[in-house]
Amino acid sequence: MSQVSQVSRDGGWPMERLVHKEVSGGVATITLDSPRNRNALSVRLLGDLEDRLNWALAEEGVRVIVLTGTGPVFCAGADLKEQRVEPGTAHEAPVTASFPEIMSMIWNSPKPVICRLNGTARAGGLGLVAACDFAIAPDSASFAFTEVRLGVVPAMISVTVLRRLDPRAAAEYLMTGETFDAARAQEIGLLTRAVPAGELDATVAHYADMLLRGGPEALALTKQLVRQVPALTVEEGMRQMAELSAQRFTSAEGQEGIAAFMEKRPPAWVPSPEKTAGPE
Repeated sequence: MSQVSQVSRDGGWPMERLVHKEVSGGVATITLDSPRNRNALSVRLLGDLEDRLNWALAEEGVRVIVLTGTGPVFCAGADLKEQRVEPGTAHEAPVTASFPEIMSMIWNSPKPVICRLNGTARAGGLGLVAACDFAIAPDSASFAFTEVRLGVVPAMISVTVLRRLDPRAAAEYLMTGETFDAARAQEIGLLTRAVPAGELDATVAHYADMLLRGGPEALALTKQLVRQVPALTVEEGMRQMAELSAQRFTSAEGQEGIAAFMEKRPPAWVPSPEKTAGPE
């Protein structure tokens, strides 16, 4: 993988990027690449991740985002070396600098985001997993919300995690810090699928391919309604969804989809597979 450098904050020697990007056929892969500290959420990594996500969201040719990592660990959570402060001094924890915004970017992304876990995840790393629309992991991976065992709280990540997990399971694992396996993670809603390691890439590619077939506007709206409709009354839900259905059938995207189906051709929004850019 090529290494793209950025100028260090003090104007010294260029620093290697800790997050890389690559595009192929409408799918942008964003890779955490700091294996020396198990892809921990350092200030540098968070800055690079925010930059890469902004790029993927703005890039017109990107239809699906895949978030993954290098090494045996997807993300170990906060970089604890950066969290140490002198007792009695006022100090803002570095991990809070951009992590909430990053999780919000992923959660609210109009483009589907697939988390391809390359391995184990802990603590803050699970906030990223939960923020993504889909999460695929090898069945050998393990997970834990370790915050309470350090005397801290899984505060920021609870915003995404508690929207995924079964409530009883959330209490069990957030309060005990116990490690659990990928099968259990799928059972309680943290993962979409847990698969043998040899099937990981094929499973991620399958989901990405399915998503590429959906209209971009339709996918963004469907992502919203999956979350919002359950909170509506039946009557209000029926009223709002009837309006949305009518709007979409008569929209340019809806009409293109219907025409493509009738003419037995791919719709205009399906990317050409040859559109590929190398890693950065």
